[in-house]
Amino acid sequence: MRTIRWAVIALVVLAGVGWLARRIASPGIQPGSALLFELSGDYVEAPDAPILAQLLGFEQRSLLGTLGELRKAERDERISHVVLVIRDLQIGWAKAQEFRDEIRALREKGRHPIAYLEVGGFGANIEYYVASAAEQVYTAPGGGAPLIGLAQEFLFLGGLWDKLGVKVEVAQAGAYKGAAESIAGRGMSPAYREHAAALLDSIDAGFVAGIAEGRGIDEAAVRAALAEATSKPEDLERLHLVDGVETQRELLDALGKPPIVKANEYARVDPASLGFDPQATFALVYGSGTITTGRGSSSRSGRPIFAADSVIEALEDAAKDDKVRAILLRIDSPGGGAFPSELVWRAIREARKKKPVIASFSDYAASGGYYLASAADTIVAQPGTLTGSIGVFAVRPALAPLLARLDVGVETQTRAPHAELELITRELSPETRAWLQADVMEVYHRFLSRVSEGRGIPVDALDPVAEGRVWTGAQAAGLKLVDALGGMRVAVAKAKEKVGIAPDADVALAVFPAPKPLAAQLREAMHMRVVQSLAPALPLPRAFEHIAGWLDAVSVDGPVLAPTVWMEVH
Repeated sequence: MRTIRWAVIALVVLAGVGWLARRIASPGIQPGSALLFELSGDYVEAPDAPILAQLLGFEQRSLLGTLGELRKAERDERISHVVLVIRDLQIGWAKAQEFRDEIRALREKGRHPIAYLEVGGFGANIEYYVASAAEQVYTAPGGGAPLIGLAQEFLFLGGLWDKLGVKVEVAQAGAYKGAAESIAGRGMSPAYREHAAALLDSIDAGFVAGIAEGRGIDEAAVRAALAEATSKPEDLERLHLVDGVETQRELLDALGKPPIVKANEYARVDPASLGFDPQATFALVYGSGTITTGRGSSSRSGRPIFAADSVIEALEDAAKDDKVRAILLRIDSPGGGAFPSELVWRAIREARKKKPVIASFSDYAASGGYYLASAADTIVAQPGTLTGSIGVFAVRPALAPLLARLDVGVETQTRAPHAELELITRELSPETRAWLQADVMEVYHRFLSRVSEGRGIPVDALDPVAEGRVWTGAQAAGLKLVDALGGMRVAVAKAKEKVGIAPDADVALAVFPAPKPLAAQLREAMHMRVVQSLAPALPLPRAFEHIAGWLDAVSVDGPVLAPTVWMEVH
């Protein structure tokens, strides 16, 4: 047993040393090379997976980290083409617009981005939208997915609860707060239908306009192509949606058989070797996922969570760090608890006393996400960001009908008039229902006051944009809910303005909180990936503890373990 344990330790250490050596060594890149870069799956608003988690096969791809690699290529004169292999993307419209912004920048810098679509099935809407920003678009033989246009659907669970014998009671502030309707209703209210249609219209307008601009055709031609919805490669060429149908090898041969640089190799290129010379450091604080109390950065499944205590601590540390000139708060959150949102709102206001705070919105900054962001100096959103949702609701189930149907007896006891709110077996009394509604309204008015203070809009003037209504970034800009449209480039530019840095100056974005010590990363990697699959067969937990203890006893420094840096390129 001891032999197995130390064999496992040796294998992990040797693999780690080799992996780190490959990460540090800079690749040799020949002039005229083509960078082959895949875009697929999900991208999170969080740092990349810890180093040893990557070693053990756990992947968490950062959107900004991915964009940072492409930003390096912008100023790399050795790169003649960037070939973007686009497969199924699991992202929202704001992230898609971030990729389009970067592809446009590659075009402007003469890197000749070419999109190569490898998408099957039906409805490659978002994939093609991203691809259309490139100079040329090609599709794989037999892989032409039809461009069919946008649609949305909604489920309403009210009838299900009735059949199960569950009474769902809702207290709500905001006629447009559709989440409550989805949970407890049977269908759309007129207000919900109105604003859902307006959201779809806004996103659809940007979708069509983006394709038209990228492909150099008018919007009527795009609408006609959507109506035809063909997947035949020759028809896609006829409609000017693609420039050809090639295998990946044929496409590279047509470019003159350039030397190929793969993305994982290009990641080893040191930004300093490309002339990157940051004149200032900005803190990058992530606020991703559902807003909760407590600490942490990810759920048990590895998805980011917006834990208020962790974000507040990051804001405080960034505010007192003399090397940090400004704070960028990157938000990708549909909302969450009112209490933790209030705590983060206050922390942002405190941080602003020391340095500017710029909020940059990703796919979502709604409800609590917008609540806390309203405290920032400046808000930047993509046209496709879903934001606003200034409203509040509370849902409380009552299981009495279900329990009666199952012949389950129930006894309850309370010691205060509204203590029944703690119970889930009986319906609320009219008095407690009224009390709950009043409490929700109190939170809603506090929400309005926070937005009013942060955005400089009188509370009375917020009624037309509040009531729980969700807006796209494009709509929100016209309502003074956001200050500027764009992605991280625009957010960084706004931060430079605030601190008086030249627009063309390089800056580095350092993630707060800093990456965990290597030993902690190892433990996390163990829990995320190895224990679940191999623990029954090998005594890995003890083996990993030996490695972690050894790492705790040594000092590990160097560029691979430095805080994540996102390069701003001009």
